[in-house]
Amino acid sequence: MSKSVTKLTRAAQFRIRFAAAIAKSGLTQSALARRIGIDRSTLSQTLGDEGARLPSAHVVGAAAAVLGVSSDWLLGLSDRPESAADLLSNSFEISHAPRAMIDEQIYEWHRESAGYKIRHVPATLPDMLKTDAMLEWEYGPHLGRTTQQAINASRDRLNWMREAQSEYEIALPLYELESFVRGTGYYAGLPVTTRLAQADQLSALSRSLYPRLRIYQFDARKLYSAPVTIFGPLLAVIYTGGHYMAFRDRQRIDTFTRDFDLLIREARHTARDFPDVLSDMRALIR
Repeated sequence: MSKSVTKLTRAAQFRIRFAAAIAKSGLTQSALARRIGIDRSTLSQTLGDEGARLPSAHVVGAAAAVLGVSSDWLLGLSDRPESAADLLSNSFEISHAPRAMIDEQIYEWHRESAGYKIRHVPATLPDMLKTDAMLEWEYGPHLGRTTQQAINASRDRLNWMREAQSEYEIALPLYELESFVRGTGYYAGLPVTTRLAQADQLSALSRSLYPRLRIYQFDARKLYSAPVTIFGPLLAVIYTGGHYMAFRDRQRIDTFTRDFDLLIREARHTARDFPDVLSDMRALIR
């Protein structure tokens, strides 16, 4: 008996959703029947039938495609009327990434996620924790006169972090800090005075902003992470260099969150120890 009721309920819901989708599309029943490839009388019978019978899978699929909805939604198997392609489009987006944090998009993502924990694996040292001299050295050759915009944007991010209710967890690979203090690799040519001042600022900020700001170091020989920022449960953004890849579906956000949490669990030092670790490494600057 319950099986019969379930079939009746599903068939009734199908007819309600089918009629609503037709009304929203603006198509007449005759036009829809032609595009689906069935007789108009068959379509009318489908909409007017009060029994438990559902149309064939071919008819449901064709109708869904013409009306721009999903077959699962018509059949009551999903509460989302969007097609699979639309769902994918809404859950994933690619946007241009500037050389430095000077675009409004990053700021908007931070504002949107105010109050949530923000997890971050930066491409280099975190821009918002850099000194002006560091930013000028890093972005000056590429941004020219807009270098000041990068500096202002970084100050804005730091002020936002101080004032907002979000917590920040930052995971840095050990080699990034070692390359920085030694002035090798990416940091080759960075003046000693700039490295000393940057180390002091990074240490001071990590002390004064703890525990709302927690910085960890992980061994990239054991674990690897691409540059990524996870804005609470709202979205996860991967930085590819020229673009941001933003994911808004919960499954992928949870996956990126678990990956980040693994970096934290495997960190060599706790966030409370970071300033002392950096102070010890500062002795290598010469």
